[in-house]
Amino acid sequence: MPVNQDVIITCALTGAGDTVGRSPHVPVTPEQIAASAVEAAGAGAAVVHIHVREPETGSPSRDPRLYREVVERIRETGTDVVINLTAGMGGDLVIDPEAPLRQLPGTDLVSGLERLPHVEELLPDICTLDCGSLNFGDGSNLYVSTPDMLRTGAKRIQELGVRPELEIFDTGQLWFAKQLLAEGLLDDPTVFQLCMGIPWGAPADPGVLQAMVNMLPQGAQWASFALGRMQMPWVAQSILLGGHVRVGLEDNLYLGKGIKATNGQLVERAVRITESLGSRVATPDEARAKLGLRPRA
Repeated sequence: MPVNQDVIITCALTGAGDTVGRSPHVPVTPEQIAASAVEAAGAGAAVVHIHVREPETGSPSRDPRLYREVVERIRETGTDVVINLTAGMGGDLVIDPEAPLRQLPGTDLVSGLERLPHVEELLPDICTLDCGSLNFGDGSNLYVSTPDMLRTGAKRIQELGVRPELEIFDTGQLWFAKQLLAEGLLDDPTVFQLCMGIPWGAPADPGVLQAMVNMLPQGAQWASFALGRMQMPWVAQSILLGGHVRVGLEDNLYLGKGIKATNGQLVERAVRITESLGSRVATPDEARAKLGLRPRA
């Protein structure tokens, strides 16, 4: 696999994890998230991946009004950046291990279609599609995305003309994503995000990444990321295997030991790594062309 010469950098701005209290730089309000998107774009990110949070508490949210405010604020600045909205929220199931049919606090489990109202309203360039279920960390937390949910969601995203970014947390999920393609529920070019190091999915292991890359359908565009201190090594790892990259405070809070990062600083670091490998950073328009997106309005 040749080194990728034209690298799309995605910045995952805030995520849904319990990180707000761990860094003052994690954006919470729509104003903060939009400002962080503009900062990341200015630093070299062609794509911003957006979650929203409840402004008062910092807890993750599916509220379409919050997504609308973030997107409108970004667009009002005139910033040229590809908008990627998560559609993975609504898959969280926390069970009582002694009474598994009992749902515990933290559960937010809805149908595939109920995960898409903000996508239907805002028609972003990209939305995510998490391609399977997973034991999500220790304890009794599950992420639920069944084959039926995925087929329903993929069909609706296809009808909307939005490009799905296929979030792959393990090899079986990649296998099923290829089944969606075979069934005509995905359009070319397929876009994959290989998510590494999330307990208990695919480990952040170069051999595992290579195996997943080998499984991708012909012509696919792909990126990968890993969590925490592996974030920046994974920038190089992805480029060397021919892929694009993702950085951002969703996945890592630090520039170095004890040094809290901003999204812009993480993107700047990814730019330096990219260029040190002899590659160049793709512009938003180049990203649109590679990913098969609509030209900017």
